Amino acid sequence: MKIGKHTVVALTYDLEVDHEVIQSVKEDQPMEFIYGTGYLLPKFEEQIVDKEAGSGFDFKLKAADAYGEEDPEAFVELPKELFKVNGQIDPGLLKVGQVLPMQDAEGNRLHGTIEDVQEDTVIMNFNHALAGSDLHFTGTIVSVRQATKEELANGLYAGQGGCSPTACSSCAGGCC
Repeated sequence: MKIGKHTVVALTYDLEVDHEVIQSVKEDQPMEFIYGTGYLLPKFEEQIVDKEAGSGFDFKLKAADAYGEEDPEAFVELPKELFKVNGQIDPGLLKVGQVLPMQDAEGNRLHGTIEDVQEDTVIMNFNHALAGSDLHFTGTIVSVRQATKEELANGLYAGQGGCSPTACSSCAGGCC
């Protein structure tokens, strides 16, 4: 069977950024997803369409086709007061490089990286961690099968207690 709309694909891959492998998914725990449902980057899906189990792949995505260029407007200065819990700021919380789950004014959940801690403010970067990076993927298609009606209606991991270990690549393999 070939990869196409509403097929369940299991694959392995190495992701390189600047010639350094930053993520590996191996055959003992392949990444599984329903093709054509927006789970992966559209340009990634374009590269693997029509491949079959056992097929390899090796392609690069420019930043613009991956997570986009770094947006200067995604750097936000926030008052330190926002980080208080029970009137205090945890001393280990505000460290440069720390990734914090946040919520915007509309209630959307997002992750921000602390770029700088100043006397009264914290500079947060809300760009995706891979924004501005060209990505190089190499891997193998492990299996391809037709998605069931239940999987199409409820998602691949419905009723399985949450997610697979690789269900959210933007969270380095954990659930967002």
